[in-house]
Amino acid sequence: MFALWNWHGHGTGPAPRGEGDRETLALAVPATDGSIEVADVDAALVDLPTFAESTVEHPGESLLTWQRLVRADPAAQPAEADADGLPIAAHAVPDASGTAIVSARRALRVLHDTEVVAAELRATLKARLRPYQARGIGWLRETVDAHGGAVLADEMGLGKTVQTIGFLLDRAEAGAQLVVCPTSLVGNWAHEIGRFAPGLRVVVWRGGDVDADAATVVVTGYPALRLHGRQLAQRSWATAVFDEAQALKNPRTQVAKAARAIDAAATVALTGTPVENHLDELWALLHLVTPRLFGHRTQFRRRFVRPIHEGSAAAAARLRDAIEPVVLARTKSQVAAALPAKIHSDLLCDLTTEQERLYDQLLERAVDDGFGAGIERHGRVLAALTALRQVCNHPGLISGDLDELSGRSGKLDLCTDIIATNLETSSPTLVFTQYRQTGELLVRHFAEQFGVTAPFFHGGLTQTERAAIVTRFQAQDGPPVLVLSLRAAGTGLTLTRAADVVHFDRWWNPAVEAQASDRVHRIGQTRTVTVTTLTSTTTVEEHIAAMHHRKAALRDLGDAAGIAALAALDDDQLIEVLRRKRES
Repeated sequence: MFALWNWHGHGTGPAPRGEGDRETLALAVPATDGSIEVADVDAALVDLPTFAESTVEHPGESLLTWQRLVRADPAAQPAEADADGLPIAAHAVPDASGTAIVSARRALRVLHDTEVVAAELRATLKARLRPYQARGIGWLRETVDAHGGAVLADEMGLGKTVQTIGFLLDRAEAGAQLVVCPTSLVGNWAHEIGRFAPGLRVVVWRGGDVDADAATVVVTGYPALRLHGRQLAQRSWATAVFDEAQALKNPRTQVAKAARAIDAAATVALTGTPVENHLDELWALLHLVTPRLFGHRTQFRRRFVRPIHEGSAAAAARLRDAIEPVVLARTKSQVAAALPAKIHSDLLCDLTTEQERLYDQLLERAVDDGFGAGIERHGRVLAALTALRQVCNHPGLISGDLDELSGRSGKLDLCTDIIATNLETSSPTLVFTQYRQTGELLVRHFAEQFGVTAPFFHGGLTQTERAAIVTRFQAQDGPPVLVLSLRAAGTGLTLTRAADVVHFDRWWNPAVEAQASDRVHRIGQTRTVTVTTLTSTTTVEEHIAAMHHRKAALRDLGDAAGIAALAALDDDQLIEVLRRKRES
């Protein structure tokens, strides 16, 4: 990204109009006494193609010099003369402590390396990288080369997964690689690697012999690491990636000890919330990825934790300076010019053992009872489908056992992680579901898990009650989470205080989901909207998701059409759609 800003000889002015997204940045500018100071500057952020074609009034030498370089060839190896030609204003980005700025050579090298990374991966990575994502992969490369590990802490929705897969591709020939994540995300990681990097072999591991060599990525969950970590620690890995690494925030736990025992040439932690409660959690991640730099917890506490807790701004600056080389944490606002107005993220969730068992039992019972014919068949197919989808949401919705909610539904656990991150970053969130009982379960779970009172907007409310919920949510101090019925809240509402939407369950009509998402993607929304859909892997929900991809352009695809399509299948075909795909 390039930041366009104005200097009037004695101070900064407003950013050039009509260019990019406005953002306030900390930049190094001349002070009144002739020295250089760090000040907040109004800037317009633009991506490389936009910058190359920018025509602003009264361009300064720094802008003209950069444009000459990028119009020639941004991927050309920079020469020392190129760096010498850049005035200080062209690279006036201060370090974390505000005591130095990025050098001209460094700025040129970052531009060059980012373009090279994007070019190298075009043939092997089946994704169109945004510039900041290419930069993230390049940053992972150089940081691991220098320090042996890194923490990628980009805000949720910026594509940490695809950046990591690009990094894994780069290291494929170095040996087998390991990805550890929450159990609910194992299937999603396997799917995304297969989708974006078909040249890599993916092995889902739950224990037993480790079958892996070069160009193989082993994906496993934190419970498997905790129970069988010794087997993983007995071999050397080219790379170890720990997703949702806040799971390792307590270094004394068995799973954190198992993670530190992994022998890897490169260790990467992925998290949207490197600090959830206190700075000791940050030390745990830093110690995991770069134990040579952050080896002593007592020293970390003495130098940073205690003085920061006592209000020391100098200690906070020292900490930012210390972690800057190994932590990359970008927000959506920082890369807004490279983002679309709406980011879609489809996450696959693994079923728990309880869900698998109940899903299979329900389907077996439906098959034994038979699906009938005619109108009766339509009703029986709908009943079986509804029961199976409720199991995907939570097994207690079918069994009636709702005493303990956590740890029993892969989808609920993943949704909990998303909400936890959004609460940490103060990002109000809408959660849509089709089922009244599921909505009530979510409201209860958020209250028990986070102490949050989430209103539930559903069809059983009066118009006055609905209006009150909307007004309350839109208020600046409104609730951080709002649960909504997909049908009741699909149209007519404006809920632009939120920029994050979660679809907890899927239905046939993609237009209905799109209409619901547009409650936040409306006039008045100033942020990039993140829409996350949760799909239970190996189940009928994957069939529904596949129909979404095929039918997304058909705005009039009704729900009844989806049921009718299933009912029209013969029994063998229907069972094939409904049954769990155990081999995947």
